[in-house]
Amino acid sequence: MEQVKDVDMKHRESRLPGHPETGDRPTLKTVAEITGLAVTTVSRALANDPKIADATRKRVNEAAKVVGYEPNRAARRLRTGKTMVINLLLDPHFEVLGFGNALLVGATKALEGSGYNLVVTPHFNDVDPLVPIQNIVTNRLADGVLFSRTSPFDERVRFLSEQKFPFVSHGRTEFTEPHSWVDYDNEDFAYRAAIRLAEKGNHNICVILPPDTQTFRQHLRYGVMRAVRETGIDHHIPTSVTLDSSMDEINDWARNLATSARRPDGFICPGEASYLAIRNAFRSHGLQVGRDYDAVVKSISGILSQIDPDTDTIHEGVEEAGRRMASQLVAILSDGLSSPPQHLQ
Repeated sequence: MEQVKDVDMKHRESRLPGHPETGDRPTLKTVAEITGLAVTTVSRALANDPKIADATRKRVNEAAKVVGYEPNRAARRLRTGKTMVINLLLDPHFEVLGFGNALLVGATKALEGSGYNLVVTPHFNDVDPLVPIQNIVTNRLADGVLFSRTSPFDERVRFLSEQKFPFVSHGRTEFTEPHSWVDYDNEDFAYRAAIRLAEKGNHNICVILPPDTQTFRQHLRYGVMRAVRETGIDHHIPTSVTLDSSMDEINDWARNLATSARRPDGFICPGEASYLAIRNAFRSHGLQVGRDYDAVVKSISGILSQIDPDTDTIHEGVEEAGRRMASQLVAILSDGLSSPPQHLQ
């Protein structure tokens, strides 16, 4: 930083754009004057061009910070055709506490220093998920998109692939044409959870699955059925509620289940919300977890351990997923990879 500060401070303070006396916005030329570098070199350094020496990039970024330089995104878009924006379409994910925040934090961390800005577009279940994607692509609002909750033949994946628009999904599809994704191994989660319940002596397990429109429904089911075949335990998959059901709906369903002669003695919960609803419903009938039934819960945060420290959980690294998704998308945008990167957690 000293090297920047030693450069003609009076000139920078009184004449350069951004000073109150000029009222002008700092430009690339401003940073070039401070550093003594060419404007093109400054531009490449601020874009983290690997061909520019690390020391030079650091010096340029320090100078830009001193004068408060911010890239003119509109001008850059006209010049390069790039928005330098990545759009994250964020679904509610009510079944998992803190999913959206964890994904956002991970993506944000990955984009630090990349030159890309992250824009979040909320999406809700009552809106066609393809509509915001079409809007982004048609109006060139971003250079790439991130999204979650994929279906086996997801129309967003189909559309983006046909448009050759860069994207990374959280979740897989069944398309034969490969695309970039990051996904949690839900089959392994369900299998391990079922085996744990069997080892605890449970004989009749229950798992609440996502709607059949979601790809990870079949992954969860495959894992449960593999454990069922190996252990011989009974299983139950409810049809009246799914992971998209509200906590009140799951609570009502569980209250009826608590008095059933076929009441399960073990639960696989692919999210904290369903577990809390079941636990509260069973507790209202005097049933206690660990005594009258067991549960294995997928968790992404420390919230559940604070509420119920004895809960048997399996962790899903959603923040890490967000980081990988953003990193993969930047790699696609930067390098034009010959094969789409894919990662299974």
